Amino acid sequence: MLPEITTPPATLALVALGAYLLGSVPFGIVMARLFGLGDLRAIGSGSIGATNVLRTGSRLAALLTLIGDAGKGGFAVLLARASIGADAAELAGFAAVFGHCYPIFLRFRGGKGVATWFGTLWALSWPLGLAVSTTWLAVVAVTRISSTGGLSAATLSLLWGWWLAADASLALLAALAVLIFWRHRSNVARLLAGTEPRIGQK
Repeated sequence: MLPEITTPPATLALVALGAYLLGSVPFGIVMARLFGLGDLRAIGSGSIGATNVLRTGSRLAALLTLIGDAGKGGFAVLLARASIGADAAELAGFAAVFGHCYPIFLRFRGGKGVATWFGTLWALSWPLGLAVSTTWLAVVAVTRISSTGGLSAATLSLLWGWWLAADASLALLAALAVLIFWRHRSNVARLLAGTEPRIGQK
């Protein structure tokens, strides 16, 4: 199901640009510098997300990174929906996740997008956000591997969206799931090789 487009293209373009720039803010890098954790790109998986920040041993920095990364997706959606409409909100959500994955401030080398994706889904539809987040938590509780949780949650997000009749189009959920899988392609290779690091592993 595709979203109904009612907003003028020029307005949607501005929404996409603004949400992309917001999504590009690298909270992981910011927190690593504030807490003196070193070069986050040279630690663990090299990602800028909360899971890799946790590998530095600082739980507070990882928590703040998670809040920041999720918050930028949620804020982009809520602001676009309140000021413009549902179609702008969906576009803002995708642009924010894309910005986290390919941030202009880091020469387009960003994170995996999972936390920003969670924030986007929670803002679009809290039952959907809850279902996807619970899926991630359940899988990670068993495997202790963040990427396994993310990939599992992405796989089931369309099913949750369809079943819950959430306020998010299946087209958007499919596009986000594809983006999540694409950003995790190196993780998939490590999972197959048995070398993917576990949460908490430095």
